[in-house]
Amino acid sequence: MLDLIPSLGTWAPALAGQPFAVATIVRASGSVPRPVGTSMLVSADGAVLGSLSGGCVEGAVVAAALESLDDGATRLETFGFSPDDAFAAGLTCGGELQVHIEPANRRRGCRLGAAVRQLARYGPDEPVALVRRLDGRADGGGSGAAVLPDPGAISLDVHPGLARLLESSDGTGGTESTGERAVRANAALLGSFIRSGTTGVLALAGAGLCTSGSAVLVETRLAPPRLLVFGANDFSAALLPAAKLLGYLVTLVDARPAFAAQARFAAADQVVTAWPHQYLAAEAAAGRVDARTVVCVLTHDPKFDIPLLEAALALDVAFIGALGSRRSHAQRVGALLDRGILPGRIAQLHSPLGLDLGAASPAEVAVSVLAEVIAARNPAATHQPLRETSGPIHQPAASSASAPAPTNVLQQEIAWT
Repeated sequence: MLDLIPSLGTWAPALAGQPFAVATIVRASGSVPRPVGTSMLVSADGAVLGSLSGGCVEGAVVAAALESLDDGATRLETFGFSPDDAFAAGLTCGGELQVHIEPANRRRGCRLGAAVRQLARYGPDEPVALVRRLDGRADGGGSGAAVLPDPGAISLDVHPGLARLLESSDGTGGTESTGERAVRANAALLGSFIRSGTTGVLALAGAGLCTSGSAVLVETRLAPPRLLVFGANDFSAALLPAAKLLGYLVTLVDARPAFAAQARFAAADQVVTAWPHQYLAAEAAAGRVDARTVVCVLTHDPKFDIPLLEAALALDVAFIGALGSRRSHAQRVGALLDRGILPGRIAQLHSPLGLDLGAASPAEVAVSVLAEVIAARNPAATHQPLRETSGPIHQPAASSASAPAPTNVLQQEIAWT
């Protein structure tokens, strides 16, 4: 659903409180076009916002959504590849999708409809999370939804209505204290899930997906991760806009005002004139550097490089890379060892920075650098052409050590054709 935020503000059926259905991918396996959480809205008159597969199953989903609006029932539809029926709705890529379809605004007070209207007020990059119950309630009022602002720092115990959303529906009953304990346990799992920026289906105590309301779909969009580029030169000028395409909040830092002030660095979200190591230390002390932060050192000057790398290697960040030749790398390693940096920590440095693509121009080097940044996110990445590998194209991303995923998350393979 969060992918629709830029368009929700102009979609009249939702804003006017008219009935519509929400179709959302809740499970994906094999090669599929879109990940879990992708949604499509269908109004009672057949107007559509969004897409689930790029055309493979949309017609069938619209038909099921209109039926859901007609009878008020929630549906779970499965779409895959059928070699026996070429005209059946399915995925030519060979994967399989499960699509949860739920009507909204069929009666007053629909929480799902209210959540959609609330999301429409958010900006395209504003942090937000959406938690939805996946149950079979057929009253048209929506099975429950909550919009959570600032998910990276959310306090679930004070969010209104969240306790009701997290109540287990396993049918076992129990005392009030038992129910309260279940809500607290579910809130703890949900909190770690949300703060890690994860999107997926989280099973509540008692049962599985779409069974008596015992699971929630969690969609989380944290503030963009930061990419800190140190050094104002031709390579950073090419890297800044490319990193923006990957969703990073990009900062360029250089100690030399005449270099940093050039118009060619306007793609950066922020340009800072400061000594690199001092700036990084100040940002870390202020809590603006975290485990998702990427540090790229392009300064090519030991008086900047070495103090900066020493400061960076002391932090818990996602990636530290330094551009340069193998000779420069060897000199850096020696200088860092002289400063007492342990060899095991130096081994975490990505230097020389970039994958071996045969890159020569600054633009090609930018691709090489970001290719290594992407590959470093997942230890299963082979760095090989896909034609030379086998098995699923996309492996589930490794969980962050600082924010382990709950064990009762229904794992998905997010892939594309």
